[in-house]
Amino acid sequence: MLQEIIFYGRGGQGSVTAANLLASAALKSGNRGVQAFPFFGAERRGAPVKAFARISDEEIFVRSQITEPDVVVVLDTGVMDAIDVTQGLKEDGVILLNTNQQADDFSFTQKIATVDATSIALKNNILVGGIPVVNTPMTGALVRIIKGVEIEALKEAMRERFGKQAESNARAAEEAYREVKL
Repeated sequence: MLQEIIFYGRGGQGSVTAANLLASAALKSGNRGVQAFPFFGAERRGAPVKAFARISDEEIFVRSQITEPDVVVVLDTGVMDAIDVTQGLKEDGVILLNTNQQADDFSFTQKIATVDATSIALKNNILVGGIPVVNTPMTGALVRIIKGVEIEALKEAMRERFGKQAESNARAAEEAYREVKL
């Protein structure tokens, strides 16, 4: 089964890293096909960023951008002022939002999942230049929503990627996995 995910965020929040971590965890979970790739324009810290991930239990042959995602992950809801994050989202798709608001506070027709990844990042001291980096908690929440990727595989991928910062990121992912509201 092919699952396609788009990550929306701002430069410096780790959207591209989140897509790469998801792909690594998907491989560790036994998926045969994975892809993770960014969409780059004139990005700079704080500018809107988009990254893509595909996961499948079979080899993936398509090599294009994702236009009809199953899941949209929004690391910063402020990007929704400039970008229609629901564009192309499948009717039965899910929007995962980093917010302390409730799903009822949003007027999307698709399913909404929420998690306060910013608070989780702050609590676990996942900061760059004093700014919370929400990619690992958001990826933890995402693993709870999609099929075929285990939280332990995600934590293992984080340990391989982050070295000394691995445990705080793994804790944040686990906390978001538990706290996401579906």
